[in-house]
Amino acid sequence: MLSDTDASSVRQPKARTKKISLSALILLSYVGAICAGAGILMLPLSTVSGVSLIDALFTATSAVCVTGLTVVDTGTVYTVFGQFVIMLLIQVGGLGVMTFTVVLFLYLGKKISFRQRMIMQEVFAHTPRQDIYRVVKSIFVFTFLVEGSGALSLFLLWIPDHSFFDSVRLAAFHSVSAFCNAGFGLFPDNFMSYRDSAVLNLTICGLIVLGGIGFPVVYDVSEHFKNAKIGRLRLSVQTKTVLTTTAFLILAGMGLILWTESGNVLKGVPWGERIWIALFQSVTTRTAGFNTVDIGQLTNPTLFTMMILMFWGASPGSTGGGVKTTTLAILSSFTWSRLRRKAYVNLFKKTVPHDTLSKSVSLVVLSLGFIFTIFFLVLFSQEGLSGDVGARGEFADYLFEVISAFGTVGLSTGVTPKLNVVGKLLIITMMLIGRVGVLTFTYIFAGVESRGGIQYAEQNLMIG
Repeated sequence: MLSDTDASSVRQPKARTKKISLSALILLSYVGAICAGAGILMLPLSTVSGVSLIDALFTATSAVCVTGLTVVDTGTVYTVFGQFVIMLLIQVGGLGVMTFTVVLFLYLGKKISFRQRMIMQEVFAHTPRQDIYRVVKSIFVFTFLVEGSGALSLFLLWIPDHSFFDSVRLAAFHSVSAFCNAGFGLFPDNFMSYRDSAVLNLTICGLIVLGGIGFPVVYDVSEHFKNAKIGRLRLSVQTKTVLTTTAFLILAGMGLILWTESGNVLKGVPWGERIWIALFQSVTTRTAGFNTVDIGQLTNPTLFTMMILMFWGASPGSTGGGVKTTTLAILSSFTWSRLRRKAYVNLFKKTVPHDTLSKSVSLVVLSLGFIFTIFFLVLFSQEGLSGDVGARGEFADYLFEVISAFGTVGLSTGVTPKLNVVGKLLIITMMLIGRVGVLTFTYIFAGVESRGGIQYAEQNLMIG
């Protein structure tokens, strides 16, 4: 028989398991998927001539975190099976590992735990909902309908130049990659050969936008179109904010790219093609990572514009990363209200809660802190203490790389394959933080419980 001491030691692991926070559970689900994916990608069946552990881990992380940064060429290094595994990892990562678990449990008739329900609530709903399971099911239906439509469009584009099997493979892979905002491509030059194709531009941009505006927005719009009377359409503040901010970022990015590249990569290019290039890069820069021009040939003002777009990223509850469009809208409205000496922050005739405003400020500050820290460590890992300043010209390239990883974008100026093992591990960490979410990642260590703290007498400080 076990003594009381032995019995308590046996029960202890179970008690610890129950104490795992929702934030830690989300992180562990992604880490588990990454490790499993890396293991499969190292199998002889997955590659043409083998791949190292760090490169397999990097690829798996990039796929699960729907980033698109690669240290090896996906189309030539990995076999058809390996490419299928990457596509599956992208799909799982795009919709969320826990989401797939919940849907599988529902399909098998298993009971969903309260913790799993809370995760779904946190990811897919901005307000508490009783029909969260119906929301999740509709998300899966919407996802596969959109990806199927995109794949069909791309199949019809590529069937004249490729075999039936290759056309199906290319269409399915790029449709999933685009909708999940992953940016993985199977062509050596990405989509540069199709930069003037209306079908490719509209299909890929449409998939990226639908995947990046967030499932709560898609569900809200579809429900209101089904139930609301004509002329009486009412959308939530969340939906209005996301749609407005998304449209602003796309148009602003497009205009800036047209301007900053007018004397560079767009010089001599017909205006119709210029519009396609600028639109495509503005849409894909925020979270997807495809490209129709050589990113390494862009001017510094354009790269800076892209960094800003990558930082803000997609919208909450979407397949994309970044600080999110709603955060930009809230902070912009907050700044405008303070300039006008207004006490409250309002969006679409609704007041933003103080807690939401505080989280938005904290999110931006923490995000910049993570970016600067990882950027410094990447620079140090590449240059070290040797005093070698040969890589100084790549300062902007590495900053672009880190922000791209944080926003789960996947665009690169070409320095990804140059990273050493430490640099790759740092970018892996950045991709994971970007996909899990800065606040979620921080809550793992700081906790989510509200602590009253100590309040002292107030005293003003000079700022500005």
